[in-house]
Amino acid sequence: MDAAESEIAEIEERSERADFWTDREAAQKSQRRLAQLRKPVEAWTSLNGEVADALDFALMAEEESDAEIEAELTAQLPALTQKVEKQELAMMLQGDHDDRDAILTINPGAGGTESQDWASMLFRMYLRWCDARGYEAEALDSQPGDQAGIKGATISVKGPSAYGYLRSESGIHRLVRISPFDSSGRRHTSFAAVYVTPDLDDSIEVEIAENELRIDTFRSGGPGGQHANMTDSAVRMTHLPTGIFVVCRNERSQHKNRATALRVLKSRLFAHYQAEQDAELAKQHGEKSEIAFGNQIRSYVFHPYRMVKDHRTNAETGNLNAVMDGGLDMFIESYLKQSAAGV
Repeated sequence: MDAAESEIAEIEERSERADFWTDREAAQKSQRRLAQLRKPVEAWTSLNGEVADALDFALMAEEESDAEIEAELTAQLPALTQKVEKQELAMMLQGDHDDRDAILTINPGAGGTESQDWASMLFRMYLRWCDARGYEAEALDSQPGDQAGIKGATISVKGPSAYGYLRSESGIHRLVRISPFDSSGRRHTSFAAVYVTPDLDDSIEVEIAENELRIDTFRSGGPGGQHANMTDSAVRMTHLPTGIFVVCRNERSQHKNRATALRVLKSRLFAHYQAEQDAELAKQHGEKSEIAFGNQIRSYVFHPYRMVKDHRTNAETGNLNAVMDGGLDMFIESYLKQSAAGV
C-alpha cells in the first residue's frame, strides 16, 4: 500500500502544476490512474478500521473475561475474513486495463459439430458467470452451427474489473466426453479458443488507416421473421496488415453493426500489439514467450471421470456441473494469485 500511496501523492502533486493539462492525453491517463489507485487504498483504510475495532474488542473481552463480547466477535470473524480475502484479490487487479469492461470472443476449433457444440457450452458458461456476478453481458455477434452449437460468438461484458477477472480465460479450452453426435458412443476431444480483450474507450487511441481496412457486408443468417435476410446488414471488418477480422450481425442496422465491429476490432488490435510488445521484451531478456491465446489452459473431462483442471495453476475440481453453470471463480482467483506471486 505504501507504493500506491506514494504514487497517489506524486500524481496529485503533478496535477497541481499549471502545465498539467497542456498534454491532455497524458493528463487524462494520470487522472484515470489516480482513480484506479484511490479505490483500493480507500477500501483498505476502511477495512483496517474494522480490523482495528475488532482487535480492541478482543482485548476488552480478554481483559474483562466477557463471554458475550467474545461470542459476538466469533460470529463476526467469518464475514471480516471474507472481506479481507476479497480485498486482497482486488489488489491483484492493478494492470493498466484491469478496471475496464471486457470483450470475450469464442471460436470453435476444427471438428465441425463437436467443437461448435463445445463453443456453445462455453458461451452458456460465461453468460452464467456474468449473471452470478451481476455483470451485464450482451452478445455482440453469434452464429448458429450447421447442426448444433455455434460457429462463434462475441460477448460484451460490463461490470467492475470485468477485464481484470476475465483476462485469465484467454486460451484454448479442451473438452473430453462421449459424443452425443456419435452413434457408436465413442469418446471425442474438442477444442475452442477464448479471446478476452479490454473494451477500450476514447482515452485509448488505436490508429487504423482507412486503406488498412476491408469491409464486407452480407445478409444475416438464421431465423427472424419478415425482416430476416432482407438487407445486407451484417458486417465483416478485416484489418489487412494483421489479418485480424471481426463479424457483427446482431443489429438490423448496418451502421450499428459497423460501429460495433470497429469497436471490437480496435480491442483485438490493442491486445495483438500488446502481445507483440510483451513477446519482444521477453525475447530481449532471454525468456520464453508464452502468449495465452495460443496455449491449452484448461481441460473439462466428462468421461471416463468428471473433472475440470487448469494446466497453468493446477487448480482442479470434480464438481463439473458447477463449473459449467458459471462456477469459474476458483480458477480465476488461482490464476490471479499465481500472477501476483510472479510464478
